Amino acid sequence: MFTFETKRIIVVIIGALFNAVSLNLFLIEANVYASGFTGMAQLLTSIIQDFLDIHFISTGIILFILNIPVAILGWLKVGKGFTVYSAISVAFTTFFLEVIPLLQLSEDIILNAVFGGVLGGVGVGITLKWGASTGGLDIIAMVLSRMKDRPIGTYFLIINSAIIAVAGLIYEPENALYTLLTLYVTTRVIDAIHTRHEKLTAMIITSKAEDMEEAIHAQVVRGITTLPARGAFTGEDKNMLIMVISRYELYDLQHIIHDVDDRAFTNIVQTTGVFGFFRKE
Repeated sequence: MFTFETKRIIVVIIGALFNAVSLNLFLIEANVYASGFTGMAQLLTSIIQDFLDIHFISTGIILFILNIPVAILGWLKVGKGFTVYSAISVAFTTFFLEVIPLLQLSEDIILNAVFGGVLGGVGVGITLKWGASTGGLDIIAMVLSRMKDRPIGTYFLIINSAIIAVAGLIYEPENALYTLLTLYVTTRVIDAIHTRHEKLTAMIITSKAEDMEEAIHAQVVRGITTLPARGAFTGEDKNMLIMVISRYELYDLQHIIHDVDDRAFTNIVQTTGVFGFFRKE
């Protein structure tokens, strides 16, 4: 378990490095904005520097300050473990933003928007894939989703739309369009590495159903429906475990399945809606 958690922390740090490189080498100097709290921190920093002529406050510092109340909210409402990984991600993103110099590798704004979006998507994608989060908007959206019972994507859309609109009003309207391009590229990369779906259905076919149920219940607080199954080719009797999970539990589930039965067949599909009881804590 210690080795597993160490690997997860290392991946979170690598994800933070990708996010910082995306900002300092591509997006910030081009006035193209990332998604979520990172983009909000960029926008606030630009406003403070351009209109208030205050230059000692950086994007990293603003990002860290924005995430302090969010971290407290996440600790109380989302979960301690999830919040700890989010805090690690934010802390190292802030650190890397401070130590990596601001450079403009290309004067082509499209190249900056695309490559910034790709690197940012890789950073967020690998962090999510290992069951962690980059904090900020993820936590806000999860809390609001539980309160209002609306999809998390709705809140991502609202925040990101506000960033695009403000960027277009304050700066060149073209910058808003390039920001939209960055958000699109980031989303596509995240989809390729992990998944953008909030809820997923796992169908696990295994010959070690009891061991699998026990292992899953020990780490993931989800209900499981177990059905008898039979291999059509081998004629071997097995069981199929069906369960609905959140995207943040996907990596943990993969890890459990591999440890219990590395020959198990698992199908992960998008879940568009859940009716009835679904534990949100």
